[in-house]
Amino acid sequence: MVALRENYADFQAAGASLVAISPQLQTYSQELVKDRRLPFEVLSDAGNTVAATFGIAISLPESIRRVYADAFKIDLPTYNGDDSWSLPMPARFIVDQHGVVQAADVNLDHKVRPEPASVLDVLKNL
Repeated sequence: MVALRENYADFQAAGASLVAISPQLQTYSQELVKDRRLPFEVLSDAGNTVAATFGIAISLPESIRRVYADAFKIDLPTYNGDDSWSLPMPARFIVDQHGVVQAADVNLDHKVRPEPASVLDVLKNL
């Protein structure tokens, strides 16, 4: 989200609105916005329903759940308000003014994200 924050003015200059969607409860999303000084909204996707609709929701296996809880000290059920241990794959969707998805980047590896420049290229060609 830091890269999105750092390039927010460029997205605005291209005429785009930026919104992030998280399975976290709204309280935690608001904390994220404040702590990271995000100039855009982070909406709450309770139960990962939007992620499931887009086909990007995954259920974490038990071995990964233990890593989250023990090593990272992340209580995912508390943050997300349910015990599904479901997360969205990292994804970016560029949706035009008519609600049509013009580009999508999805990767199971949470470390792989599209560069903001590639998003700007798509925006300029809309």
